[in-house]
Formats: sequence, C-alpha cells, structure tokens
Amino acid sequence: MSMFGGLEISASGLTAQRLRMDVTAENLANAQTTKGADGKPYRRKEVVLQEIPQGGGFGAQLTAAIGPGSSKSAAGGVQVAKIATDQTAGKLVYDPGNPDANAQGYVQMPNVDTVTEMVDLIDSSRAYEANVTAMQASKQMFAKTLEILR
Repeated sequence: MSMFGGLEISASGLTAQRLRMDVTAENLANAQTTKGADGKPYRRKEVVLQEIPQGGGFGAQLTAAIGPGSSKSAAGGVQVAKIATDQTAGKLVYDPGNPDANAQGYVQMPNVDTVTEMVDLIDSSRAYEANVTAMQASKQMFAKTLEILR
C-alpha cells in the first residue's frame, strides 16, 4: 500500500457515504409521490456497496509492503456496486378524492418508510464522520512524521 493508502481508503468511504445520504434524501423527498414519470408510485432506492479489490490478497500485499521495487497494489476501500430499486409493494391508503385513486378509492403509496430512511441517514452520517476522523488521524501522522524528520 502506498503512503497515502489510508487517505485513499477513507476518501472512497466518504464518496460512498455521501451517495448513500443523497439517495436517502431522494427517498425521503419522494415519500408521498404516488405517480412518477412511469405512472407508478415512487420506488425506494438503496445503494449497494462492494469492496475494492486490493490486488491479489494477503500474499500480494505482504510482498508489496516488504519487497523494494515490487509491484504496487491498489489501496482498497469501498465503491458503489449499484443503486438498487426496492420492489416491495407500498401501502394502500383510502383516499377517494385523490386523482390517483383506483375504482375502490385506494391510492397505492410509495414503499418508503420514513423511520427506516432516517435510520439509514444517521448510519451513513456516522460512517461519513468515521471516515473524516480516519483522514484527520492520517494527516496528523504525516505531520508528526515530517516534524520528526526536521
């Protein structure tokens, strides 16, 4: 791993958590959208994350760390695999005055639960804060290293 590998890993985490917060905000904003562009209720979206491969596993990492001039490997981290759409059905709400109501007066609502979305928002916010803290710790280590070298 390079000298800045920890920063790269934290930066990938910051990017991923920021996207999670954006998607959660979109879900909350559309929690009452009964008719989208396709004519159907809004469907909740969810960010799926995956590990960035580190180039060959533990053996390759060890060789890269020990051997001078050995091949450099990626720092690792996390990346967005996809943004999935939740296909569960939303609630039916009786509202005969709504223009989107069916013949029986029920409106199909989006499958967005505001409590779940708020928990996801708090989770991604805390993960973002943890990555910022890790970046600050790396920065302090670099500063102390430079101070020692003076």
